[in-house]
Amino acid sequence: MSRLMHVKSGPYAPPVAARELTAVSADGARLHTEVHGPEGAPAVVLAHGWTCSTAFWAAQIRDLAVDHRVIAYDQRGHGRSPASPACSTDALADDLEAVLKATLAPGERAVLVGHSMGGMTVMAAATRPALREHAAAVLLCSTGASRLVAESTVVPMRPGRLRTWLTKHILGSRAPLGPVTPLARAILKYATMGPGSAPHMVEACARIVHACPRKVRHAWSHVLDLLDLDHGARELAMPTAVIVGTADRLTPPVHARSLAAALPNCLGVTELPGLGHMTPVEAPAVVTGRIRELVTTYARGGNQQADTYPQVKEGA
Repeated sequence: MSRLMHVKSGPYAPPVAARELTAVSADGARLHTEVHGPEGAPAVVLAHGWTCSTAFWAAQIRDLAVDHRVIAYDQRGHGRSPASPACSTDALADDLEAVLKATLAPGERAVLVGHSMGGMTVMAAATRPALREHAAAVLLCSTGASRLVAESTVVPMRPGRLRTWLTKHILGSRAPLGPVTPLARAILKYATMGPGSAPHMVEACARIVHACPRKVRHAWSHVLDLLDLDHGARELAMPTAVIVGTADRLTPPVHARSLAAALPNCLGVTELPGLGHMTPVEAPAVVTGRIRELVTTYARGGNQQADTYPQVKEGA
């Protein structure tokens, strides 16, 4: 299990949960789950990305929990969820289903928000009964459905086999990340954040990412390398908004545009100039504002049973 190294004060210090529980996935994996905010308020479910934890959502949780019930969980092997030998997109979908079943009442609708691997989690679960029962709308932040390594621009060279090979070995490295030093922060900022990211944002992300055990980081890198969830994007029927930073090196805007073309009910793509991969940290107000808009439009009623959604596809 990871060492919890998140920041202790400021906007990126994780709030204390109203309650904590353990959701149990289909294969017995135990998922640390937090519930913030008042019972009975409109629900939001947050799924974090590769090498992150619930601490990644600190800014969103702090803002939304005033008048929303915010559910966040640690992906298996991340944060306070124990590692599991099963690392696959099916496992991600199983885990999200388990969290939805453990935290939402039958028929209760929520806005689902996924960042990076969290967005891939939502796409992997697109046809699952629990998702269709509980998802009123979806927000996909800085994510993609396929060709993650081939499209990455972490290695500053022209696309091709060499760049893909180098990217695969860099992202899949078994090397420990070590302590959060000035050099480590500079490397993380280059790879995952926009050039204008404030030092306190970089510090928060570095502490979260460096807390992920290297075996977990390595195991999930293989899943991302082989990822093919194009079918999941095409099956994600509920209204779905997409956010991406124009300086995202891990999931560049080409992925967001591909998602917009594939999603049957896309609400459009928001491209954030100069921002990198960590959009919920780099632009907390924008991401939180988009979540609030989705809740107001699609989830205020809370318990509507519906497996059909208004077709409102807009231009990307």
